[in-house]
Amino acid sequence: MHARIRATGHYVPPKILTNADLEKLMDTTDAWIVERTGIRERHVVEPGVGPADLALEATKQALEEAGWQPQDIEFIIFATLSPEMPAPGSACLLQEKLGIAPVGALDIRTQCSGFVYGLSIADAFIRSGMYRRVLLVASEVQSPFLDMSTRGRDTAVLFGDGAGVALLEAAEEPGVLSTHLHADGRYARELCIQSPSSLDHPPICPERMQQGKHYPYMNGREVFKTAVATFPKAVKEALAHNGHGLEDLDLLILHQANARIVEAVARFLRLPPGKMFNNIEKYGNTTAASIPIALDEARKAGRVRDGALVCLAAFGAGFTWGSALIRC
Repeated sequence: MHARIRATGHYVPPKILTNADLEKLMDTTDAWIVERTGIRERHVVEPGVGPADLALEATKQALEEAGWQPQDIEFIIFATLSPEMPAPGSACLLQEKLGIAPVGALDIRTQCSGFVYGLSIADAFIRSGMYRRVLLVASEVQSPFLDMSTRGRDTAVLFGDGAGVALLEAAEEPGVLSTHLHADGRYARELCIQSPSSLDHPPICPERMQQGKHYPYMNGREVFKTAVATFPKAVKEALAHNGHGLEDLDLLILHQANARIVEAVARFLRLPPGKMFNNIEKYGNTTAASIPIALDEARKAGRVRDGALVCLAAFGAGFTWGSALIRC
């Protein structure tokens, strides 16, 4: 049996934070943000809303499309870097909200690459015959973790909250053709959150909090350079593994990290705009959720027809990266 995407869904919180709003919080401008990132606005949660809450709404959409009941789900994979609490995982919280105990619930933490990594796991489970129907979730609530001041503007302007999901089921015809996962821990500290840390005693250290170590740190130059070099290799790897070339590709969906990265990759691969899907200007970087949000929007906009060959590719902290080639 093969794994096939049966349905998708996405949900973002209703509150919108525009670049004009950020101008009131830090020394920045709409023009500066748009020029460097392509982002115009992002969605952020109200206090008390977590990634499992966003995931629940996205899952309801996918279930309706598939004609499934929550009880049809046999396993949950939940990708997030922003869980409600260190333990237990958000997958268990979503399982409770869906009322489907005691199905298995797994959190994975590969940041921006989370959906592609999760797709690989779901694909392996279904191919092995362990499960026939898997809920794959990527959901992020990042806004509470951002330094909304001039000190943190290089990262704070980038990120937004949101969730995207896919329902995968066993099928005789191939859907997920292949997945390809990579990492290089030599770059782990170029994009990271250093605190709280088990290296510190106690893990929550007031001094490190004052230094802002609990906010995201990013070596923007290194991330940009490596991502632009890595994405084309990841895309070509997936295509070559399946005997395809770029000319066979119907749509490429990259992790929505920065519009300038996406544009650079498109130029390198010489892909026309019609073969790329971008939505970062509306949502910012929703980390693990960016690919499934984009995939769902592309499907609902008619950009993914039946039988289309679609490549998903991600790159993020770790550094981790990966690609997946799917037949829709």
